[in-house]
Amino acid sequence: QTNTLPFHPFEMQQGDIIRMEKEHRVLQEQLKEAQEKYEQLQSRSLEETDALKELLRKSVEETEVSKNELDWLHQDLEIKVKKWQQKKKENQENLKALRNTAKKHTDTNDRYSKTIDEKEKQYNVYLNTFLETSNKLANEKVKLEELIQKSQDDCQEYVNRAVKAEISVLENWKETEVCKLNGIAASAETNLRMLKSLSSSASAAPTLKSQIDSWEIFILNVKKQLEKVEAEYEGKIQAVKNGVRSCLTKMESVELPPP
Repeated sequence: QTNTLPFHPFEMQQGDIIRMEKEHRVLQEQLKEAQEKYEQLQSRSLEETDALKELLRKSVEETEVSKNELDWLHQDLEIKVKKWQQKKKENQENLKALRNTAKKHTDTNDRYSKTIDEKEKQYNVYLNTFLETSNKLANEKVKLEELIQKSQDDCQEYVNRAVKAEISVLENWKETEVCKLNGIAASAETNLRMLKSLSSSASAAPTLKSQIDSWEIFILNVKKQLEKVEAEYEGKIQAVKNGVRSCLTKMESVELPPP
């Protein structure tokens, strides 16, 4: 059915109503979408609001706890401030006492410094005197050491001469005794040879045998005495060479009566 009615006053132009219906449907769809988005945003907003409320509740609780802690900290701070003020007062009193003590020590140090200066001057005087005296003593010491060395050298020379003299005396005594005993032995051997020549005859042999034996024993004892004298004098001489003193004693040989 064709609309044959004039479009005025409903339409300014033909088709305005249809166009308006299309626009109305488009607006309805946009409104529907907007409503759906609004509902989604409202739901999300409710969730976020609930979360924010929960955060606000926790924040309030934490703020309350923080407030309590802050009150406690204020109380603790007041206590510490009082202690600090008391400590500061004590420190100021101690500082005042220390300054007084330091002043006393400074005065004492000044007195000690003056005393040290005086003592140092005295020390320098004593040191110079000591050095002069030390130099004199060192010179005297050198002279005394030279005298001591000379005396030691002289003493050693005297000792060497004394040792040579003792050795010479002991050797003379030894030679004297050895010569005497050698002479006795030689005389005895002469007698023994004479007796042995006389005993060659058969008639005299029995009579002279005992005398021959006696002279042989006598000669043997003389030789033993000779060895003993030589050994003892050699021992004394060696002892003197080794530095032993008081060895200058004469050995008296035993007188052996001839048969």
